[in-house]
Amino acid sequence: MTSDQGERRPPSRRIADDLRDQIADGTYQPGKKLPSERALAAQYGTARNTAAEAIDMLRREGLVVAKHGAGVFVREHRPLLRLGSNRYSRTLRESTGLSPYRAEVTKQGRTARVDCTSITRVDAPDDVAERLGLSRENRSVTRRENWYYADDEPVQVGITYIPISISEGSVLATSADMGKGSLYARFEELGHPIARIREEISARMPTPEEVSGLAIPDGVPVLDVLHTGIDDQGKPFEVTRFVLRADLNGLDYNMPIED
Repeated sequence: MTSDQGERRPPSRRIADDLRDQIADGTYQPGKKLPSERALAAQYGTARNTAAEAIDMLRREGLVVAKHGAGVFVREHRPLLRLGSNRYSRTLRESTGLSPYRAEVTKQGRTARVDCTSITRVDAPDDVAERLGLSRENRSVTRRENWYYADDEPVQVGITYIPISISEGSVLATSADMGKGSLYARFEELGHPIARIREEISARMPTPEEVSGLAIPDGVPVLDVLHTGIDDQGKPFEVTRFVLRADLNGLDYNMPIED
């Protein structure tokens, strides 16, 4: 950028650009406190609210976090929790006795927790009904809501929908405790071993409820994953919509190429 172009930038943008460059080059390391609004205003010869606007730009970009009473700090980037498709394998389930999420988190040396907060009977949303092949007249499903934690930090939420024809009369419709092997072991007992998955992945900004429940910092998007479990007969038997914090989760797939 030329000096003439730089001079045409609004003062708040110029401060934000300078701070962003200093974060990128390591002048301000992750976890380091930035100068106060008052100090930035004095340094750049601007009003304090101009410096506040600059800090707010960086906050919305997810580069900094404000800690009440302490100041503004460069966000620390922790290793991603990498979730691979092999977490659904029978071998892993039988060798560990754990759910796919618990097995993956444990393998990465972290402590997993899953809280099932509700089990209800509802009509499936349109996209779920389409994935499960349910008719408009018969779309009743069991809805299970689970919140997932790693080292007590919320990282994702999953809403699972199971056709009543599969869940009725089983623990899938009544209990938070899925027992050894968890959800997919119970599906297999009911004649639906998971053989294939289909996942549609998109990114978006979180809702206010997701920001609160997942403790999402400003400027951080979520990954929205619409997952379908398919059995050995090619029949879809469950759909789960996962919402994952994009700063803490990564999806890692190794897939064969179909001709």
